[in-house]
Amino acid sequence: MKANLKLDRNMRIIGKNEKGLETIFDTKPAVGGEDTAPTPMEIMLQSVAACSFMDTISILRKKRKTITDLQIDIEGERTDEHPKVFKTIVLKYTLTSPDAELNDLERAVELSQNKYCGASEMMRRAGADVSFEIELKRP
Repeated sequence: MKANLKLDRNMRIIGKNEKGLETIFDTKPAVGGEDTAPTPMEIMLQSVAACSFMDTISILRKKRKTITDLQIDIEGERTDEHPKVFKTIVLKYTLTSPDAELNDLERAVELSQNKYCGASEMMRRAGADVSFEIELKRP
């Protein structure tokens, strides 16, 4: 896996992967940015959710569950001192499905968090407490 990052302007950075797909980073004006894109830490937090999202939806689909909607709200709390790493991360999964049961969602999320999601595990190994909540809604 390789990537390239290039300065666009001020603190705005354009990252490209080997396929040429772009990720844009920026930061707050107080530190020279323009607030035009997520910060690197915000993208890292989103990546944890995206990794687990893909696992969870794949597992539910393998169980032949109908997915009307799946959302993950994620909140991370960082340390006050530098380097400001994540100390807690909470993912809240909300599945809307006419036929999935709460235990289907719980099992899919547990498998993601305990077996498949490398991003969540990386955060744990870095010292963050990663936890989750689940909610099932009917369409």
